[in-house]
Amino acid sequence: MKISLFRFLFIGVIGVLSVSSCAPRAKIAYMQNIESLGSATDHTFESKVQPDDLLLIIVSADDPEAVVPFNLTTRMTSNPENPGMGGQQSQQLYLVDSQGYIDFPSLGRLKLGGLTRSQVMDTLQSKLNPYLKNPILNFRITNYKIVVEGEVARPGVHRIASERITLLEALALSGDLTIYGKRDNILVIREQDGQRTHARVDITKSDFINSPYYYLSQNDVVYVEPNKTRVNASVVGPNITVGLTALSLVITIIALTVK
Repeated sequence: MKISLFRFLFIGVIGVLSVSSCAPRAKIAYMQNIESLGSATDHTFESKVQPDDLLLIIVSADDPEAVVPFNLTTRMTSNPENPGMGGQQSQQLYLVDSQGYIDFPSLGRLKLGGLTRSQVMDTLQSKLNPYLKNPILNFRITNYKIVVEGEVARPGVHRIASERITLLEALALSGDLTIYGKRDNILVIREQDGQRTHARVDITKSDFINSPYYYLSQNDVVYVEPNKTRVNASVVGPNITVGLTALSLVITIIALTVK
């Protein structure tokens, strides 16, 4: 009888721990019921130039001499490890000011802020056509970055080589959400056209792939909120060890008593 009581208590503790550790699929799995969407809408996404962007713009043409006035000069960067060996050539970049303008050689101040890549290319092409024959443009945002914070494995700033990244890719770069991250309430903060906006994204629902926040813009901040388990754990915190020790002591006393 006494042994049965001990076994009952032991099984009860294990059962409570097992139940408390279970989580429904609806709170964990990503993009549930995606089959019901059919073919997703193809959204053409292009990043827009923003203040403080660093732009690489290189102009080339059939006549190399003709494009010289329309390019920033390259500079030599020093080599601290081998000063005597010289440095490397580095192309200077255009800094977009707070009003969205850059100072372009020979063409003066140009407003590129708020324009997409294709719009920037069209603008520069129209400005250069009177001076150059068949100008070719190389354009890139060199400081494209996004920030991921909260309940992810590796929070931090991620610099992106391309100019397009999805929310899922950003989370993957951060090592994905921890088990304590709220997958149905991810906050995305975005600054565009001088205004800061935000939205909550539920990545457990498949329809989020058609939202404006499926693709991230440069300088977006992604915050993964902790779930109730993490919040409660932070409150219990240092007391959890004491609680487990007390529970172990109670079980030990019961085991000695029933012998």
